[in-house]
Amino acid sequence: MSDHREAVRSNAKYLRNVRPIDPEEVCDYIEETPHPAVVRQHLREAAPDLGLLERDDGTFVPVDDEPVPPMQGSVRQFPTAYERRLEDLLVERYGVDWHKDATGDLLRSTIRRFKAEYLDRRPVDYDEDVAAGYAIYHLPGYYAAVQYALNDLAQRGLLGRNLRVLDIGAGVGGPALGLSDFLPQDSLLDYHAVEPSAAADVLEELLAETGRNVHPTIHRTTAEAFDPGVVADAGTGGDGFEPTAPDDGFDLIIAANVVSELEDPTAVLRSALEMLAPDGTLLAMAPADKNTSIQLREVERELEDERVWTPAELGGKGADDGTETAGDADDRLGRVTIYGPAVRLWPDARPSDRGWSFDVRPDIDVPSFQRKLEDATPADDDEHDPNEFVNVDVQFSYSLLRLDGTRRIDLSLETADWARMADMEGHVTNRIDLVAAKLSRSLSDGGSDGGRSSGSNPLFKISDGSETIDHYAVLTSETSLNRPLLEAEYGEVCSFEQILALWNDDEGAYNLVVDEQTVVDRIG
Repeated sequence: MSDHREAVRSNAKYLRNVRPIDPEEVCDYIEETPHPAVVRQHLREAAPDLGLLERDDGTFVPVDDEPVPPMQGSVRQFPTAYERRLEDLLVERYGVDWHKDATGDLLRSTIRRFKAEYLDRRPVDYDEDVAAGYAIYHLPGYYAAVQYALNDLAQRGLLGRNLRVLDIGAGVGGPALGLSDFLPQDSLLDYHAVEPSAAADVLEELLAETGRNVHPTIHRTTAEAFDPGVVADAGTGGDGFEPTAPDDGFDLIIAANVVSELEDPTAVLRSALEMLAPDGTLLAMAPADKNTSIQLREVERELEDERVWTPAELGGKGADDGTETAGDADDRLGRVTIYGPAVRLWPDARPSDRGWSFDVRPDIDVPSFQRKLEDATPADDDEHDPNEFVNVDVQFSYSLLRLDGTRRIDLSLETADWARMADMEGHVTNRIDLVAAKLSRSLSDGGSDGGRSSGSNPLFKISDGSETIDHYAVLTSETSLNRPLLEAEYGEVCSFEQILALWNDDEGAYNLVVDEQTVVDRIG
């Protein structure tokens, strides 16, 4: 069997540069002529290492090196295939009427309990019931959110079609499924999930619905205990193949909705960055609520500008045993850079405000499993609020970190041309010119802004990366010249000419008034 694998690999290496690899052809080149189905299975196992896609006709071809194109439009629906798979799992565990009677009551009470624990900032233990409830309530929103965050990378051509991914705290699979569907069909995904809890069972079921070119591995361990060496060992298949991972690092590392659950999130993400490819990205995500969003920004700021070891063909840090020169070591160090959505528009300036920033996207359609659980709530349930078990909001905070210095918006401003938010105290009651990123949707439209309000006037958090206190742009009079503030996307940079700087004593923040005298341009 081992000889077959080695022979298949050898033939695939040769044929991949000549023509599509046909298992029926390859079996004729191998001693003892194994069955084509055996050859096909060996090719599937080696596909991530060899960079091979399996086509509909059963042949294998090299994956294209073109970047993933940006997403067009919005994510409006949780796919039916995943809906059915989750419902099948619920039926298997709880019966056909899983949403009714005692089992329905169990799931509803479980969702209420973990929501309360989360709001009280208490740890959540993920047994089978919690994993099921979590999938019902959170899976669709997380599926959508991760795609919007990934789109930041796709817009700059920084997401390749051949991806090795590590998903820390993968949970029930929202980010995994979102990533899989974000990629074009001609992409190759070598996906590694780190998930120690019962959520891994749900994840495993749902990953079965992904395409043939998604190669998942679930590591049932904690983020702190995860050893990247097992990825390399898994790549050998026990047959002596030369491992490729994690020598070159992961192209994308995801830590979604897990930062607040880690004892030392900064240490875990620092370790994750050491597993990142030199041109890769770490995507950390958190719910939009105040505590988790601010914590994510705090961790981001703690890591910023740190120098971390990066994977390399040298196969180890080397400096410890004196085998690596100072020049080699310097090449192996990457400086943690915030790619986005937070900005750093002033050289060497860093923000120290509370950093609460989150994106809001269109609601998705109500999934069938949420509707069933909601509609089956007993009429005499005094605790029940309308649509309590429907969760279609897509609101999230995220941070994209890289080691190669690349930023989504790379500007370096001069005080001769623009005011700096760090100096805003000296500009109060004056009209000034400044450049800043728009880091919220309108905070006057709902109640998710923690008390920030400006009546009916659109209100947006803005940042230039130097501020020590929160700054908000308030649109008091819309004109054609300032309308770009409304049109700008989350994270987009705008210039503001003749904006009025005011201090809001009630909120302890700066209000920057955009009125008929203000000109706004989108420059990012």
